[in-house]
Amino acid sequence: MPLHAISQSVDASDILFLKIQELEGELATLRSELESQAYLIEKLMDEGIEQENNNIPLEADASSEVNTFRFEGINDSQSIDEVYEEAISKLNDRNFEAAKLSFNYLVNNFDDDEKIPLSLFWLGEIALLESNLEESENFFQKLAIDFPDHWRSPLAHKKIGDILMMSGDVSGAKIKYQFVIQAFPENSASSLALQLLENME
Repeated sequence: MPLHAISQSVDASDILFLKIQELEGELATLRSELESQAYLIEKLMDEGIEQENNNIPLEADASSEVNTFRFEGINDSQSIDEVYEEAISKLNDRNFEAAKLSFNYLVNNFDDDEKIPLSLFWLGEIALLESNLEESENFFQKLAIDFPDHWRSPLAHKKIGDILMMSGDVSGAKIKYQFVIQAFPENSASSLALQLLENME
């Protein structure tokens, strides 16, 4: 099958797959966000009591610190969720440059086991859309290596196989697709990898 035909087939199946995966991820994210919200509210209350006891206005404290953590889990300018939602909004508007800035800001300034790998994934997708294969592969590799247990990791491996195929490395793509099938047999990414292997025969 011609490469462009394979690419179109992959794009169509990937769109549906990504939507399903996004919904699954949102459920997991909502659960973790509820826990973090409760933690942050408690920290806010504790900080308010401590500031009141020390007669230090909260406003003065907030204005004196820019781009630093006032307390663990909250950034004075934007929270992790706000940065991520802004990036997703820009992505939906196809404003890829602005989306990249927000995703990169999140990756470089925060520590979050859910939003960081998701940001790396979308940075890889944007680079792929822009035909920057090397940059795209680097983002997917970082996701797969740094967050091997994240739910996006299997798809990141499969995407690396796609990039190898686009680069003309057919044997490398086959090896990567076979890895996805063997390492993640229950994941939807393995079904996509199997389909691609069958199309290559």
